[in-house]
Amino acid sequence: MTVLVWANKQQKLEKNLKAKVYDFLEKLQTNDALPGLHIEPMHNPVNPHVRTGRVDQNWRAVLFKLTGAKDVTYFYMGTWNHDEAIELARKMTITVNPVGGFTDWEVVEDDVVDVSVPEPAAPVAQELSLLEGWGYSADDLKGKLGLKPAIVTAAIAAVDEDALLEVAVRVDGWQGEALILLSDGMSIDDIRSKFGLDTPVEQDPNATEAEKLLRGLNHPTAQASFSYVENQEELKRVIEAGDFGAWRIFLHPEQRKYATRHYNGAFRLSGGAGTGKTVVLVHRARNLWLENPEARIVLTTYTRNLADMLRQNIQQLDPDVPIASKLGEPGVYVSTVDSVVSTVLKNAGIAVGDASEKVLGHPATHVTNRPDSDGWDAAIASSGDGLPDNLKASAFFTAEYTMVVLPNRITSRADYFGIARTGRGVALNRAGRSRVWSVIEAYRASAKVYGTVDWEEAAAIAAAHLDLGGDAARVADHVLVDEGQDLSPARWQLLRAMVAPGPDDLFIAEDSHQRIYGQRVVLGRYGIRIVGRSQRLTLNYRTTAQNLDWAVQILSGADYEDAEGDAATTLGYHSARQGPVPGLVACANVVEEFDAIAARIKGWLEPEDVEPESLAVLVRDQRQAARMVTALAERGVVAKTIDGKSKIGSGYPVILTMHRAKGTEFAKVVLAGVSDGSVPAALDGEKYDDDAWADAMLRERSLLYVAATRARDELVVTWSGKRSILL
Repeated sequence: MTVLVWANKQQKLEKNLKAKVYDFLEKLQTNDALPGLHIEPMHNPVNPHVRTGRVDQNWRAVLFKLTGAKDVTYFYMGTWNHDEAIELARKMTITVNPVGGFTDWEVVEDDVVDVSVPEPAAPVAQELSLLEGWGYSADDLKGKLGLKPAIVTAAIAAVDEDALLEVAVRVDGWQGEALILLSDGMSIDDIRSKFGLDTPVEQDPNATEAEKLLRGLNHPTAQASFSYVENQEELKRVIEAGDFGAWRIFLHPEQRKYATRHYNGAFRLSGGAGTGKTVVLVHRARNLWLENPEARIVLTTYTRNLADMLRQNIQQLDPDVPIASKLGEPGVYVSTVDSVVSTVLKNAGIAVGDASEKVLGHPATHVTNRPDSDGWDAAIASSGDGLPDNLKASAFFTAEYTMVVLPNRITSRADYFGIARTGRGVALNRAGRSRVWSVIEAYRASAKVYGTVDWEEAAAIAAAHLDLGGDAARVADHVLVDEGQDLSPARWQLLRAMVAPGPDDLFIAEDSHQRIYGQRVVLGRYGIRIVGRSQRLTLNYRTTAQNLDWAVQILSGADYEDAEGDAATTLGYHSARQGPVPGLVACANVVEEFDAIAARIKGWLEPEDVEPESLAVLVRDQRQAARMVTALAERGVVAKTIDGKSKIGSGYPVILTMHRAKGTEFAKVVLAGVSDGSVPAALDGEKYDDDAWADAMLRERSLLYVAATRARDELVVTWSGKRSILL
């Protein structure tokens, strides 16, 4: 029997070549002795196990053949044109890392060995290299990390951080990342832990080389580089994937432990944009299902486009994972939190009356009808006499209702007088509370007349219904939450009520720096205890170092808090990728800005192999998006607006709002209209209190940060007139 192991290398091939590669590998899995495959050894290779196989007359696959007691295993490393494949095959090798005992690969005599230190024009006082000055030796890099000799030589020779990074970016895989972490100041012990080097694969010294290489695949670091292809259907999915490197949804060794480890309660995984929190959630959902196919797993987030992406990622990772069609069924149920709210209320039937009375003070049956958006303005106009002018703002009442009244299930004036308003900046004495409550009463009375409840009330009622039902009402065994920073207290209470407290009940991914909706929330206030069960990811896989540095600067000088109420920091965030410095384009007026954007996109579209939908223009709101589409069309660029119904993948460059861009990524991005008055937007309604205004400005910074980190490779920022104060 022939076993196929796939190297998770990023390699793009033309569509017709993909078909040929599939045909070649399908035959290889069926019978590696077929004469048309031309599986041939190399003359004088670095590794005697290397082979090449004929995909067609011009293209050859590079393979490693390992013969075991029962099976023959082929490592498929990639496909290149004939001459390049022959040259790579002679230099490529797979080995067992001496420290971690895992399987690794390299190209011997790669150009990393050419990285050298220029001879100084005159003698200098410096005697030690950068790493030597930090107390690290070549023996440390070899003996504690197991880095390849050529990489160690180049790294130890680096005189400064720039030189060390130059070595790091030339090195594929975990070894390049390890050097980046060293340059960031991480200790060797922490790096060992990050890559699982302190938990090595136990190798039998009497085993054959092939047996050691195959056993080494059990290590998380090896699993980030190699994956078994189990059958022909899986092989077909691999080949047809748009990106050969993303077919498995890449999982870093550090991320793998969060995807597989069990926790005695709720766990929080934080991390900046592009650090792989969503990838961890997808793998964790699959692993929980593999351990118990009858488990009810809910994977949820705030926005619909993110929920759609989560569903697609699970199906891409493993089509065998059942996507539950109904809440409470075995499998993985993927949905937005608000959709879960609607489902819980619908399933509650007449019992919803008891839950709504618990939240509103009166039974409500029409809990799926939503009010008009001006409900608070009308209540203020009718019952806001005596309020100070700064509190005659719907933003104040929306926040007060969301953060204080609903999560505490306050139904009377007396209850409101006695409740602590933790986290609310506006101080209210007894008379002030009385006036505020009069407006709340008016808001609720109007909703009762019209038979409506707003979204926050609906979430609170759904949570109360599950609480009243106790363990019998639980609809999940595990709840996994993405982008948790955007959820309100009532939504958190719902998530808490969906699953009984216990092992692996709640797994939360969040990043306080990406909060673009709602108020700051401290989870401990709503029954979610995560003290001591929280970790942070710091390595960005999406964005280049240049783009990430620019985006992080937007956050500088502002104070953020995480979901535990502690200060959130960007310290340690870094990227393993390099690219151009973001382009900043100042324009005299909007016409000049449209001209500049159209010219930039035309230039990006010139290469024949570019995917148009990998190019995006992000704007502040939907009105600007519509205007941008028209302006670009007038300049010969056809682009498509992405709204709530349409999806990316149109064959055209896309235009979307910065809010809707959350959860997406593009090769190249233009942030357009980053002008004063547009970003930040007019926020007069948030000026009722200094703390509210400061929090609104944090959300605007976060929005620009989120938008900037959508770019994988190239970022351009444009504005007309006066640029944004956030730049």
